[in-house]
Amino acid sequence: MGGTAHRITFAAEPPEPRALDVRWIHGSPSAKHNTDPDIQVHAYDEHTVILRQNMAVNYEAPFLFLLFGNDRAVLIDTGATASAEFFPLRRVVDDLVARWLAEHRRDGYALLVLHTHAHGDHIAGDAQFADRPDTTVVGADAGSARAYFGFADGPGRAARVDLGGRVLECLATPGHHEAAVTYYDPHTGFLLTGDTVYPGRLYVEDWAAFRATVDRLIEFAGTRPVTHVLGCHIEMTDEPAVDYPILTTYQPHEPPLQMTVGQLRDLRGAIDEVGDRPGRHAFPDFVICRRDA
Repeated sequence: MGGTAHRITFAAEPPEPRALDVRWIHGSPSAKHNTDPDIQVHAYDEHTVILRQNMAVNYEAPFLFLLFGNDRAVLIDTGATASAEFFPLRRVVDDLVARWLAEHRRDGYALLVLHTHAHGDHIAGDAQFADRPDTTVVGADAGSARAYFGFADGPGRAARVDLGGRVLECLATPGHHEAAVTYYDPHTGFLLTGDTVYPGRLYVEDWAAFRATVDRLIEFAGTRPVTHVLGCHIEMTDEPAVDYPILTTYQPHEPPLQMTVGQLRDLRGAIDEVGDRPGRHAFPDFVICRRDA
C-alpha cells in the first residue's frame, strides 16, 4: 500500500512518557450555554490523538483514541451519541485522517474501528462509519470481539493488530463486561483499559473475572514499558475518594485522566480489601461498585 510512501518506524526505541497535562473539556454550569466543542481533539504526538465527547451532549463524556499506522488507522470506541448532528465523530475522524495523510502521503489508507467493550456509551457512533470507504467496523459484542481477536478459548495470550509497523497488543479483560478488551500500544506506551480501570466508578459484573483481569494487567505491565494507563472516563473529583454524582454535566475539579501501573497495584490491593462484600467501596483514586454479589 503506497509503494513509494515513506514508511514510519514505530516502536524502534522504548516509548518516552510525554506529559498529559491537558485541560479536558468538562462541561459547564449551564448545559444550554455550553461553548465546548462537540469533540475535544488532543494530539499526543503526530500519530496519536485522544478525543473527548462534550459533556453537554452526553454526561458520560467518554474518551476515544485514534492511532495511525503506515497502512491504516484504528479508532478505539465511537462514543455515547449516535447522531452525527450532535456528535460529528465521522467528520472529525475524516478530517484528522486527511490531515495525517497530507503529511504522510499514501496511495490508499484504511480505517479500523474497534472497541473497549459493548456498553452503549462506547459504540453509539458505529453507524456513522457503516458506509465509510475502506473501513472495517468490528462488532463490540462478545461473539464478534472473540472471533476477531481469537479469544474464543478464553483470555489466553495477547492478540496482535498490525496497523502497518505499529502493532497493538490486545488482551481479553473481562470483569466489567464479558467482551472487554485492553489495548497496549508500544509506540506510546499507552495501556488503554476502557472501563476496567479509570479514575471513576469501576462497575464490576463478574468479581472473579475482574480480579483475574487486574492480575493479568499488572503482570503484563511488568514486562512492557507502560507510560500511561488510560481509561475512557473521569468521574472522580480531585478530592481523594470523592466522585461526582451520576448524571453530572459539570466537573470543574477533575483529576488527570492518566493513571499509573502503581495505581493498578493499588486497585489489586483494594480488591483484596473489598473481599466478598458487595456494594460501593470508595478508595482515593477510584470507587469499586461490585454488582455481581
